[in-house]
Parts: sequence; C-alpha cells; structure tokens
Amino acid sequence: MTETQQIRVRASISGTVQGVGFRYFTVTEAKRLGMTGWVRNRMDGTVETEAQGTGPDVGRFVARLHVGPRWSMVEHVAVDHIPVVSGERSFTVRRDRE
Repeated sequence: MTETQQIRVRASISGTVQGVGFRYFTVTEAKRLGMTGWVRNRMDGTVETEAQGTGPDVGRFVARLHVGPRWSMVEHVAVDHIPVVSGERSFTVRRDRE
C-alpha cells in the first residue's frame, strides 16, 4: 500500500458517545484530514462511522475516535476495513438509525 492509496474503514464506537457531540467531533476530524464518509448514532447507543482517505490519515482519524470530544467517554472502538466507495465527495452526518 502506498501513502496515497485510499482505504475505507467502518468503526463502531461504544461508551458515552451519544448526546456529547461525538458525531460533530467526528465530522470535524474527518474534514480536517480531508476524508470522506459519514457518521450516525445507532439505536443501541453506539456511534457508527465509515471513513475513507489515505492510510496515514485513516490511522490518525481512528486514533482520534479513541479520544472523542471532551464530554465523551470512549470504552471501545471496533474497526473493520471495507471496500472503497468511488465518487464520494464529503463527510456527513446521517440522520437514519439502525
């Protein structure tokens, strides 16, 4: 894998991660790193995100997910590599819940 090769991950973050600005923290971090994807709250109390960017940027992003915003308390971050999505242009908050 090269430094500029795009990769995509799906992450599920558990702990105190809803009602503390975690989705907006995620958007800010993703945009700062020039990544695409989305983030949403899930019905089970976790936050789920898919993020795409270069390997180093995805690594930085995942590291920030372990920290979270000020009022959060991250207990666990599960990360899976998934196929890259072509044509995606932004990082958004999804309003749907699963």
